[in-house]
Amino acid sequence: MKHLFRGIRNTVIVLLALAVALTGFTRFIHYPNPIAAIKLGLAPASKTPDLMPWHTIQPATTPIVWPTSTEKIPETISWQGSTVKWQEFLDKSHTNAFILIRNGVITYEYYKKGMTPATRLPSYSVAKTMTSIVIGQLVAAGKISEGDTFVKYFPQFKTGTSFDQVTIQTLLDMQAGVGVSDNYPTGPQGWGVAIAQMYATTDMNWFIKHNRKMAFEPGSKSEYMSVDTQLLGMIIKNVTGDNVSNYFSKHVWQPIGAQYPATWNVDHIGGQEKTFCCFNAAARDYARVGLALINGGYAGSNQIINADWLKRMTTPVTTLDHNWGYGAQTWHPFPGITTAMGLHGQWIFTDPKTRTVIVKLSDNPTGNDPEVDTAKVLYDLAQKVN
Repeated sequence: MKHLFRGIRNTVIVLLALAVALTGFTRFIHYPNPIAAIKLGLAPASKTPDLMPWHTIQPATTPIVWPTSTEKIPETISWQGSTVKWQEFLDKSHTNAFILIRNGVITYEYYKKGMTPATRLPSYSVAKTMTSIVIGQLVAAGKISEGDTFVKYFPQFKTGTSFDQVTIQTLLDMQAGVGVSDNYPTGPQGWGVAIAQMYATTDMNWFIKHNRKMAFEPGSKSEYMSVDTQLLGMIIKNVTGDNVSNYFSKHVWQPIGAQYPATWNVDHIGGQEKTFCCFNAAARDYARVGLALINGGYAGSNQIINADWLKRMTTPVTTLDHNWGYGAQTWHPFPGITTAMGLHGQWIFTDPKTRTVIVKLSDNPTGNDPEVDTAKVLYDLAQKVN
């Protein structure tokens, strides 16, 4: 018995020592504590907004009211090579919220059990499109230019390499070449790679300082890298002298007529928004952004996106994954279609020709994100105008 207690005691001592060492290491690399990091890594998409600190984005004092009507959804659709019932598609694609808007009218709205119109859901890389809207406003105001380099605003980050030549334009179009790849393994083995560190970091400036190596020369090729959008977010904070959430609230969220508060996850309270991801809002308010994209940049009488930037956002300049068009932080999977898209199945799909906006917010498991199949369903639905 004495040997058993001694063994247990020694095991506890070793485990405590490991826990202290791991906690010390995560602090050194500006990572959340081990338990928080594990929770973040294992949580489904819809649960992540509350697992990182955030800044709140205030809605409009008088929200724009959504008109509603009823549209009959197709009983069956083509999904991944099979004909399935509509509800089966929603279930198999892990849908939390689905909204269909025709001519500014909500004609169909679905929420998974436990979700409501007020439920705040993550957007992941849809946040990139939100970031682009703010960049466009600053360009229109003459506060920045697409030809400006990142180090113009952050000279302390100069390296004497081609990193110093990264411009706002190359960041917008995923042509910057900063070597933080979006490709990472799933599961715990992926938590230590750079993109996961950027997602979880508690100090974005520290992360960027230690991740300035270049994968290719700026403008020489196109590769989807979330770090590009993060650098844009840092420029926004620098130029406006305000955190991104406050600026976004005053210049986008309130003018667009948002009904509910949104949040933007940050490295730490008072710090930097993670603008490549981590914007969280209610489905109906995401739809307001899509409506502005097909309404000439307007929400009611408020111009959110000026004509030049709307053209920039709705015109592809390169091709990326799936051979889809891309430009200014938006996707173009089909001619004339502009889409904000995020990991785990987040969509703001817009078709100006049929005046359709579709919002789909989902919990697709990591590594199982059927983007091409989903885009085809949303496109076909957009074309089925009653």
